[in-house]
Order: sequence, then structure tokens, then C-alpha cells
Amino acid sequence: QVQLVESGGGSVQAGGSLRLSCAASGPTYSRNCLGWFRQAPGKEREGVATIYTVTGSTWYADSVKGRFTISQDNANNTVYLQMNSLKPEDTAMYYCAARYSTWVACSSRREADFRAWGQGTQVTVSS
Repeated sequence: QVQLVESGGGSVQAGGSLRLSCAASGPTYSRNCLGWFRQAPGKEREGVATIYTVTGSTWYADSVKGRFTISQDNANNTVYLQMNSLKPEDTAMYYCAARYSTWVACSSRREADFRAWGQGTQVTVSS
């Protein structure tokens, strides 16, 4: 069973940076696609970024391209989300998620396809 534990959220002013971490455990084959999702109050959960751990390929939502970077540390079973140039509209609960996936499917960032989820970490960006 895959388990995910996020950390690194907090409060920051617009233009600032935060790095989220997600420590993963469980069968490696069940988490070859890792993703970050976020949900703001009153909004649907959005797929922010995904990474296919086999190749390191990454995909991003248009709203965060050029500002956010997803990366992995295979030795420590950890995936990161570096968030730069943060905006108030980035305020949300951020969740780490994992699934078994093909390369193509990992690129879709479809929430429904992810089976394992972390508890979430809050990110608040003030103007």
C-alpha cells in the first residue's frame, strides 16, 4: 500500500517561494507516476504537475508553467514541488498523489486516475 506524507506548506507573500515535499513509501511499481494537486475553497481539485518516475518526464498545468518545478529524489523516495513567483491565486491545499501509469497517462494529470493520496499541506499567498 502506497503512503504519502506532504510537508513544506506555509504562508508567504506574493512573489515569494515555497518548496513542498512528499515522502512516498510502498510498492515502487504502484507509484511510477507522482503528482501534485491543489484545491482552493469552493473550487474543484486541479492537477498542478506530474512526473513519470521512470524517465523523469514532467507535465504542468498552464497556470503554473515557468513558475513551478516538480522533481524527484529516488534515493529518498521523495518528490518535490518548487514554487516560485507565487501569486494569491496559488492559495490552496496541496496534495501529493501516486498511481501506476503509462508515460502517456501520467501526462493527463487526471485526478480520478490517482489511487493514493496524502493528507495535504496548506499554502497561503498574501498580496
